[in-house]
Amino acid sequence: MAAWLVWLIAGFILISAEVLSGDLWLLMIGLGALGGAAASALGGNLVVSAVIFAIATIALVGGLRPMLKRKMLAGGDHKTNTQALIGVRALTVTKVDGHQGQVKIGGEIWSARVHNPDDTIPEPGTPVVVVEISGATAIVAPEP
Repeated sequence: MAAWLVWLIAGFILISAEVLSGDLWLLMIGLGALGGAAASALGGNLVVSAVIFAIATIALVGGLRPMLKRKMLAGGDHKTNTQALIGVRALTVTKVDGHQGQVKIGGEIWSARVHNPDDTIPEPGTPVVVVEISGATAIVAPEP
């Protein structure tokens, strides 16, 4: 079997195995192996391919991996699910008080109640702000 093909298969196996680990080590080594495959396919002998593999892997692990890890870990400031609804503007569909009501958030009707139990929002179509999500109920306050 040709040396470039061995490098190529090894690279794809390592890159595929990265899906299971998620730590980006195998991805960097797999990309280094693809570099070794390219060097071998362009006529380099085993020593040249191994040197290209080593240099590429070290460069990727030392340079690209830390940057990607920071990017992945910085994803904590991205709100998803119900957390993404906090602070969103909504419109009342029915009277909203401390016990019941309905609001429309982004085209969907939600059960709602006011943040301050003493408040009441009597008019449908009144703009409100989502303060909190409690289960399937939006806790809202009048828009400032």
